[in-house]
Amino acid sequence: MTDMMTTVRHRRVGKGTEGAEDQPSEEKSVKPDGKILSDHTGGKLWNILSITVGGIVAISLGLLTSVYVATLHENDLWFSNIKEVEREISFRTECGLYYSYYKQMIQAASIQQGLHGLVYDNKTESVRTINILERMNVYQEVFLSILYRILPIQQYLEPVYFYIYTLFGLQAVYIIALYVTSWLLSGTWLSGLLAACWYITNRIDTTRVEFTIPLRENWALPFFAVQIAAITYLLRTNLQPAQERLTFMAVFIATFLFSLTWQFNQFMMLIQALALFVLDCFDLLPTAKVTWLYIIQISGLLLVCVLQFFNSMILGSLLISFNASVLIARTIQKNLKKGPLLNRLGKLIFHVLLVLCLTLLINKFIKKILNLESDEHIFKFLKAKFGFGATRDFDANLYLCEEAFGLLPLNTFSRLSDTLLFYIYVFVLFFMTVAAVIVAFRNLSGSNQVQLMEKMGECTITLKPDAAYNLIHTVLFGCLALSTMRMKYLWTSHMCVFASFGLCSTEVWKLVLKCIHLYTSQRMHVMKYSIPIITLLYISYKFWPGIMDELSELREFYDPDTVELMNWIKSNTPNTAVFAGSMQLLAGVKLCTGRTLTNHPHYEDKNLRERTKQIYQIYAKRSPEDVYGILRSFGTDYVILEDSICYERRHSRGCRLRDLLDIANGHIMDGLGENEPDLKPSMYPRFCEEIKKNLPSYTTHFIRVFQNKTFHVYKLAKHK
Repeated sequence: MTDMMTTVRHRRVGKGTEGAEDQPSEEKSVKPDGKILSDHTGGKLWNILSITVGGIVAISLGLLTSVYVATLHENDLWFSNIKEVEREISFRTECGLYYSYYKQMIQAASIQQGLHGLVYDNKTESVRTINILERMNVYQEVFLSILYRILPIQQYLEPVYFYIYTLFGLQAVYIIALYVTSWLLSGTWLSGLLAACWYITNRIDTTRVEFTIPLRENWALPFFAVQIAAITYLLRTNLQPAQERLTFMAVFIATFLFSLTWQFNQFMMLIQALALFVLDCFDLLPTAKVTWLYIIQISGLLLVCVLQFFNSMILGSLLISFNASVLIARTIQKNLKKGPLLNRLGKLIFHVLLVLCLTLLINKFIKKILNLESDEHIFKFLKAKFGFGATRDFDANLYLCEEAFGLLPLNTFSRLSDTLLFYIYVFVLFFMTVAAVIVAFRNLSGSNQVQLMEKMGECTITLKPDAAYNLIHTVLFGCLALSTMRMKYLWTSHMCVFASFGLCSTEVWKLVLKCIHLYTSQRMHVMKYSIPIITLLYISYKFWPGIMDELSELREFYDPDTVELMNWIKSNTPNTAVFAGSMQLLAGVKLCTGRTLTNHPHYEDKNLRERTKQIYQIYAKRSPEDVYGILRSFGTDYVILEDSICYERRHSRGCRLRDLLDIANGHIMDGLGENEPDLKPSMYPRFCEEIKKNLPSYTTHFIRVFQNKTFHVYKLAKHK
């Protein structure tokens, strides 16, 4: 497997010295040099010029980022020069599974036959017919394949390039959305430029698109960023009704596309709904807009549910239960935001408890009606992760032992600090949090004059709704990232937006300078523009040479053992053959060879999880008769054993796949170390080790037909 180490590439676009105001501010419209535009026409022309320049910079940065990640991908794999089978193998694990449906649609005799093959699929899970469009979020592959078929580009562009260029193109959308969000918050496109540069220079921690191209998050996160930008614009004051309607439509479309492209959408939007709930409780957002956002979330998710043939996991999501509970609780408590401080606090506590109880009741009721168990592994994982009792559940432990689902490593912060991002983020977060707490307290107390504000010399300025939303958003997604490393990409990209907004924000610098009794309008504008420009110059000076070195570094895909295996399968097994093995490898088998699988990496189905645990007994201490019986029950013709799993050293004892199977089976683990007292020695040796000795008890059921340094393939005997 190619070791895909990555650095960053930063491109300089524009000088970044002009940061015109795009939005009405408490201050008069001001040029970066500090001269006030007193003439209305001159001010209008300046705004038009600023928006034009800022827009050009945004689009340029987006396109350059797309070219950058595409170049990194090409340089890392020499993608244009390797064989088709090698290109497909480079789509590791679940990436290969998703891409296989795009390939299947492209190769189908017609679009109708391709869709029929997805709706009635009997090759992804042997002895079962499943609806791929219901089970998986692959509408993007369907759309792209149809687009490729109808556009006159087949002679000029291979299907794989159409696919990967689309994903790299979405990175342009992502960058532009981050840029626009920062610009909207601060009022100057200089902050958008800084946000984009931070995203690029912290690429290791902000994206992994160049080496996990078909991953669902790479489709979804650009739409999520667009949604956040639209919400940020929506929460501005003094919007015209037509602007408001158009923005609501933009939020809905972005929410729908985000939900359609990622199976974890409901959990991300639940966190977003919690952010809206907190802000609404403290009167930091207009209630009418929050209500519409709840409705948009529900309607977007329900539309996806319809497209996914009424996927029960969506109907039983906590998001739908929570949003419905908030709307019900609102009708019960009419006067939630009236009364003195203690009275309001009491009503607020009751409101929170009411929403929590209603959410649990509605969710339990829906799951009982639908007999829903698809997402139970996630709750088992969360229960074990946060210390609510140890578990021997195989699925929960499989997640717990993966580094991606562990805590965010501390070295992440040192990398983010190298670009000054983390330091500035903490600085902005501190002052914004102080402002939010004071404004929330003032709102709850119902008074415009609070003694605490007087003591601070009135250095707390009103917190605008768009800034308040982005503050709570970054805090909640920060907590998610700290607890689960895989989710850091949701936080770090928004961290770039939030830090750059704070550094270019009139409100933040006014607050800081007033707190240290140095505030003047001129000083504020000097800080607002000079500090971001100095930061940009520092980033350019420090990281530009590294980016150039990275772009000149050429590597090549090299995985001869997997290539040999795939070529052997295509040449020596019938098209109808059924293969068993690890989830990750079988995704590649389906993509490269089109053979039928027993299991695969899309884990959001209870039957599949049970099936995978059974298939994985090939790495447990089980008798050959037991393993043979299990494999034949799923129609298996061939089983692939991997030395990298059988003799795994990547994980420590207790987290190796064979250990998880031993614990789940009640057997003592291999190697030195403690075992739980009720674990017993197995009557049988480990299957994946013992089968290689060619003992009669094994050769009766399994015949080795292929082997190399990594893989061993056995054909199952067909007993009458």
